[in-house]
Amino acid sequence: MIEPVDLADFFVTFFSAAMVIICGGLYALLFAFARVKNAPRLMPLAYTAYLGLAISAVMLANAANLFNSTFWTVVVLLMLFGYLLAPHGIWHLCVRTHEHEDEEAPETPKIFQP
Repeated sequence: MIEPVDLADFFVTFFSAAMVIICGGLYALLFAFARVKNAPRLMPLAYTAYLGLAISAVMLANAANLFNSTFWTVVVLLMLFGYLLAPHGIWHLCVRTHEHEDEEAPETPKIFQP
């Protein structure tokens, strides 16, 4: 059974949980913006945001006593690994889905032509 969070760790838990959300969103946003705008100089910033996410997740897991259980340790590590790879997979899925979009544009029906 997981021990409840100590009152002394409440601020750390609250702050690190907020940072997980902020850094995770920033990582996804910077990653997508770097790919869409073809700006590879933004990728180090995206990975810096991911590093902030990883540090915050470890702080949260430590403050919430999740590292006392092997199961929750594995869950935290799988979450971090999955969130590192998810934007790459989603990007490749989007590119593959839309790669032939310009070639196969359907003809506009004569009703809608000016």
